[in-house]
Amino acid sequence: MKEITVNADRSHLEEVQHFIEIELEKIACPMKICMQIALAIEEIFVNIADYAYHPNTGTVTIRSTIQKSVPAIMIQFLDQGKPYNPLERIDADITLNAEERAIGGLGILLVKKTMDNVKYEYKDGKNILTIQKNLK
Repeated sequence: MKEITVNADRSHLEEVQHFIEIELEKIACPMKICMQIALAIEEIFVNIADYAYHPNTGTVTIRSTIQKSVPAIMIQFLDQGKPYNPLERIDADITLNAEERAIGGLGILLVKKTMDNVKYEYKDGKNILTIQKNLK
C-alpha cells in the first residue's frame, strides 16, 4: 500500500492524480481504465476539497493498493471532515433534461457507474471512501 497526504484543496488535485498515475504505470494499466480512474479521483477529491471541512481546512489521505490476484486497484480517500456518505444520495435522474434535474449528484453517479466497487464508512472520526477498479 502506498499513500499520500495533502491539504484538502483543489490546488493539490494534480499531485494526487500524479500519485495514482505512477502506480498505474507500474502495472501497465490500459488507457481507458486510467481515464476512468482519473475522472473518479477528480470527482472525489474536489468534493472533499470543497465540502468536507468548509469553511475550515484539513487534510486528505489517499491510499493506493494494487491487488494482483484480481487484478485491481483499490483507492481510499480518508478525511476528518464532516461525516458524509455520498452513496446515500439519490442518483441523479439522467433521463431528465438539464433544466429539470436537481443540481449535483452527477459526479458520484459517474464514480458508481465506472468503478467496480464503491463503499463508504465512517470510522474513528474519519470518512473513508473506497473505490476499486478491476484492471482487466
